[in-house]
Amino acid sequence: MDGGSDSGEMTLAFELDALETLASPNVVFNDARQWTEYVGVVSEKPTYVVTNFTRKHRVRQDFFSGPRGVAESLENVAEQFDTDRHVFIGTSEDDEAIAEETGWEYLPLEQAAEAAEWELADDESDEEYFDEETRDDWP
Repeated sequence: MDGGSDSGEMTLAFELDALETLASPNVVFNDARQWTEYVGVVSEKPTYVVTNFTRKHRVRQDFFSGPRGVAESLENVAEQFDTDRHVFIGTSEDDEAIAEETGWEYLPLEQAAEAAEWELADDESDEEYFDEETRDDWP
């Protein structure tokens, strides 16, 4: 009740690729919840890919794209979650174009991570490490 316009009046959507580049997606989501009203994940990838990722990383999302594409998901989320701001965090020019097309503010992941002090994952692919706990090619 400090009168600030950013106090919880924001819906934040992460493109799955953006979320995958973070070292601790669940930490980022928990942090974002302190200054947003709703936070979720959108992706062109199949629903099970998003669901598997969010479960594995213990990310509790308020919304996700389901079988829809990113643009349609953002439009639906904006209709469902009536906040002062709708911010889309992505990693590409395509993401930026979709944000513009759907009336969302676009924020590049690197800029968001720097501002919020979120740690980015190493450049090496963590995905293989997380997907297979035991590797067949290890001695």
